[in-house]
Amino acid sequence: MRKRCLEVVHRLAKKNKNVIFVGSDLGVGVLDNFKKELPGQWFMEGVSEQHIIGMAAGLAMSGKTVYFNTIATFITRRCLEQNAIDLGLANLKVRLLGSGGGLVYAPLGPTHLATEDIALMRSIPNMTIVAPCDAEEMERAMLASESWDGPMYVRIAKGGEAVVSRPELGFELGRAIQIQEPGEVLFATTGVMLQRALEASALLAKDGISSGILHFHTVKPFDSAALLQAAAKSRAVLSLEEHTVLGGLGSAVAETLAEGNLERPPLFKRLGLPDAFPDQYGSQNSLLERYGLSAPLIAAETRRLMSERLTPAIGG
Repeated sequence: MRKRCLEVVHRLAKKNKNVIFVGSDLGVGVLDNFKKELPGQWFMEGVSEQHIIGMAAGLAMSGKTVYFNTIATFITRRCLEQNAIDLGLANLKVRLLGSGGGLVYAPLGPTHLATEDIALMRSIPNMTIVAPCDAEEMERAMLASESWDGPMYVRIAKGGEAVVSRPELGFELGRAIQIQEPGEVLFATTGVMLQRALEASALLAKDGISSGILHFHTVKPFDSAALLQAAAKSRAVLSLEEHTVLGGLGSAVAETLAEGNLERPPLFKRLGLPDAFPDQYGSQNSLLERYGLSAPLIAAETRRLMSERLTPAIGG
């Protein structure tokens, strides 16, 4: 996914001299062709992420569209003030490409795990947040990013994910994609959790439980209308995210449902990472399993939620 993302930046830069790439201490050989072909549009800075945000802001103020890539924790958590003031307040065309969203860097422990990146960036006015599900959707998002106004955070997954997006369903920043028609259950997903929702849906189908999937490649701005329309047809809604349940997709879904005034509000459950620093090292998949985000565990939690009945209010 990262490789495709940076390849598209190179293509955009070849067509538009105002497209600039900035990297922070990336590996040797990253975008070598870009560097050779367009040296005036390619910059590699050191371990100085806050400085680079200021540098990117200055370039954007000069009419450039800047793509800055480094590890997701460093581009969000470390640079939060600069992202808010230099980019959000000034509403500049800088695209923050955060490698390793979620639990990708599981072998390196909590210092490198971007488990609250969406919550941090979602709190910044004017900041758009995009989390593609696979390399094909990443390409569509990056192509759309060039003309999008204001700053943008793009969450990049590990890479090598199965392609589950479907080009015939279209792509528009800020608009959710209905992957499966609403059923008894509705999964609201972002990023690579779309694949797990598809797998969980297949498991539930064997039990006769129909499930729809609404994919939010754009978490902010959030497509509230699409969620409410789909949720109105479902008995239960579950949000799936490789992110803390605080402040991310699940919060956006909960806020929308709470204020949506649906005639028959669905049951709701946020499935994501707990409000705690991970206490184990391992692989991305092993930690997803630990926190209940494997397809079988998602299906099991869905069955449990579906079995619930609302308790009558006291005196009701």
